[in-house]
Amino acid sequence: MKYHRPRRGSLGFSPRKRASSIIPRIRSWPDCDEPKLLGFAGYKAGMTHVIMIDDRKNSPTYGEEIMVPVTVLETPPMKVMGIRVYRKTVYGLQIAGEVWTDELDSYLSRRIQLPKKKGDVDRLKEIEDIAEVRVITYTQPYLITGVPKKVPDVMEQKVGGDVEAALNYAIEKLGKEVRINEVFKEGAFIDVLSITKGKGFQGPVKRWGVITLDAKHARSSKHRRVGTLGPWHPHRVRWTVPQAGQMGFHQRTEYNKRILKIGTNGEDINPEGGFLHYGLVRSDYVLVSGSVPGSVKRLVRMRDAIRPPQAVYEGVNILYISKSSKQGR
Repeated sequence: MKYHRPRRGSLGFSPRKRASSIIPRIRSWPDCDEPKLLGFAGYKAGMTHVIMIDDRKNSPTYGEEIMVPVTVLETPPMKVMGIRVYRKTVYGLQIAGEVWTDELDSYLSRRIQLPKKKGDVDRLKEIEDIAEVRVITYTQPYLITGVPKKVPDVMEQKVGGDVEAALNYAIEKLGKEVRINEVFKEGAFIDVLSITKGKGFQGPVKRWGVITLDAKHARSSKHRRVGTLGPWHPHRVRWTVPQAGQMGFHQRTEYNKRILKIGTNGEDINPEGGFLHYGLVRSDYVLVSGSVPGSVKRLVRMRDAIRPPQAVYEGVNILYISKSSKQGR
């Protein structure tokens, strides 16, 4: 009799090792004709829910009131500290030029070694065969009270539009602040990238979801193990065998999250007593539909959706935002 059991756990995320940095890395950017930043970053404050009119044309509840869970991301303005242009080579993108601003934050010296030469902006315009324009940005966590740190997080953001328009936009924003409403609009779809919650060293049952062995195996201290480490040949343990190891603290990307609201006054969304383990939102914020990877206070990067859905949406119409206490009493 044939016997088949589907494997436990996805091999698509292997090797399940700890992320090398708390700042997620964006490896690909969408195409955009408008000269603007294609990404932004914020800090996860918590979750709540909203009541809105369903604006999905093909939805069974179209035009009716629905409840949607949302994640609150506090997004203080980001500053542009440098411009970096790339050229295409047979080995991929390579840096062709770089310029930094004179107006650097004093907290940046705790994160990176500040460059002594700032560079000349006019020399960037003389560089030929530019393929991409990106800006080096950093967050300002000292503007918010929910994240107990002052050291900024530094990251690159691609600039949309053709090369000439993107370069002019980057030069205009050099040394200045960029707000969330300059990058995204309400109702737009974005991809969110973050580092998931770390759960430490775990066994194969929790890490991969394998079933526990029978009770008689437990008496010989073999209850929460895999049944076999593999066949006789090949004469080694293959990497596909579920084994113990690091669980969580991996970079994950979730696609097509919808922005339901962008605001500047945290009093519109702050629950009674504040968000658990975070406090009150006092800066710019954004409400993203659904959940977002990572724990509270964690950095979350956003970019324009790289594969947006084809469904038709009319527009966001929020009727109610829950501000009830999240403390369970």
